[in-house]
Amino acid sequence: MTDAMFAAASGMAAQQLNLDVISDNLANADVAGFKGSIASFTDVRTPGTNGLGTAPLGTRLLFAQGKLMKSGGPFDAALDGPGFFVVHKGGEVAYTRSGSFERAADGTLRNPEGWRLAGVRLPEDALRIDVRPDGAVSVDTASRKGVPAGKIAVALFAAPERLRALGATLYAATHDAGKPIVGKPGENAATRIAFGFLEGSNVSIIESMMAILLAQRAYEANAKGVQAADEMLRIVNNLHRT
Repeated sequence: MTDAMFAAASGMAAQQLNLDVISDNLANADVAGFKGSIASFTDVRTPGTNGLGTAPLGTRLLFAQGKLMKSGGPFDAALDGPGFFVVHKGGEVAYTRSGSFERAADGTLRNPEGWRLAGVRLPEDALRIDVRPDGAVSVDTASRKGVPAGKIAVALFAAPERLRALGATLYAATHDAGKPIVGKPGENAATRIAFGFLEGSNVSIIESMMAILLAQRAYEANAKGVQAADEMLRIVNNLHRT
């Protein structure tokens, strides 16, 4: 009976983690470039048993492509295909799928958190910017058109799901993710830059709501298992006293 209580209690803890992950996905469903996560679990087993409960294995990032949406930002860009924008801040390097950038005073393009897009610097007299699908950036000035202003690189990882999250849309490289392979779009993968677009999150609100209902039902079923095991222990204790 204690085994039954442990199994049910571990099931409750597992579904609570599952609910937390789904809730975080839903909270960021409207964030450009956000990638949802999924919780993984395994059986707790000992030799000669059918299982003693559930143990968490952790969470895993899901890097399915999000929908590209036309935006009003003059410096917005999206990745259509695998890979990440490379951004820098204070000597640190990070990777992101969010292409919401603004022009800084020094001519660099920066995201709302102040991370600088690698490989691009706009001249002071730039009046208009254009980004080709292969990442080549050019600007028009008062005196010239099509002035080169850098190239946007794309970083690829062998196991992007092993990246370490630094926030809602920023990731750091890890040993398990593999070394980043940095190149221009179209060079290492079928990826192109969609200028004037943003990539929406890959979280499906409908699927997430259905997952929440299933997790809640599983939590309630395990809670009833705990109650049943507790009641059985109470009965056994009363019998023992009599």
